[in-house]
Amino acid sequence: MATIRNLALSLLPVTESAARAASGWIGRGEKELGDGAAVDAMRAALAQVPMRGTVVIGEGEKDEAPMLYNGEHVGSGEGPEVDIAVDPVEGTSFLASGMAGSICVLAAAPKGSMFRPGPAFYMDKIVVPAPARGKIDPAAPLRDKLASLASALGKEVRDLRIFVLKKPRHEAMIREIQAAGATVRLQTDGDVSGGIMAALGVKVDAMMGVGGTPEGVITACAARAMGADMFAALAPQKPGEAEALRAAGLQAGQWLGRDDLVSSDDVLFVATGLTSGDILEGVSRSHYFVESESLVISGHDGILRRVQTHQRVS
Repeated sequence: MATIRNLALSLLPVTESAARAASGWIGRGEKELGDGAAVDAMRAALAQVPMRGTVVIGEGEKDEAPMLYNGEHVGSGEGPEVDIAVDPVEGTSFLASGMAGSICVLAAAPKGSMFRPGPAFYMDKIVVPAPARGKIDPAAPLRDKLASLASALGKEVRDLRIFVLKKPRHEAMIREIQAAGATVRLQTDGDVSGGIMAALGVKVDAMMGVGGTPEGVITACAARAMGADMFAALAPQKPGEAEALRAAGLQAGQWLGRDDLVSSDDVLFVATGLTSGDILEGVSRSHYFVESESLVISGHDGILRRVQTHQRVS
């Protein structure tokens, strides 16, 4: 019987193709064109994957995003039924500016196992490594959450480093983290990367704060694959978003667990570096090869593979 776990080597070329296609736009100040190149390459590569996939997290509704839109069917039409979440370029501003940290990302899980965010654009998120799973109360005061995290990791609060997006909405939280004695790692964009670092316990001990809902579902797939923990609560930020949530029967402010966001262990997370950053090297070129580095994380066995690919230049 075909399962998600057998698709790892088939999905890897999807993010690799996106990264190679977008790499020609690094530092050119055209983030939309770079993102578009990644979308085109990702869509073409997905068509070759032996699955019956549906894009659950994509570029938006069909009328607004003609490629990789929510609800689009992808894959060869044979094989397992799969929920697909994509972020063709996370960190389009990094891509356009030639800055570190942009990646191409995809997650896959059995049909019906991914949370459908509907009209929710933003959610409050907490991601912590595996040793802290089940030991954090997302509704507790921030100081208490930091104390619980430190205890779970065998650290003092002063030794904790928390990834937070550098946004005006987080100014009070940043001050509170620092007042508790912990330090922050600020970044303007890229909370999937922040979530991966937090889930792995690499360079940061947690990710906290409000970011995109699509990125939250993708991060949950990686967190579940690695045995890490995550909580999220819908947190409307845009005009009309709260009203749209109520109309869709969704509740803002209610904490969801990791397994509410993705309900299967048979999950795959794939990311390829576009510009070199904390977790992946970016695309590089020589006369003979285009080189890329990727992470492939498989939930059924908890194995993280770091893959270096050398694509011959034709």
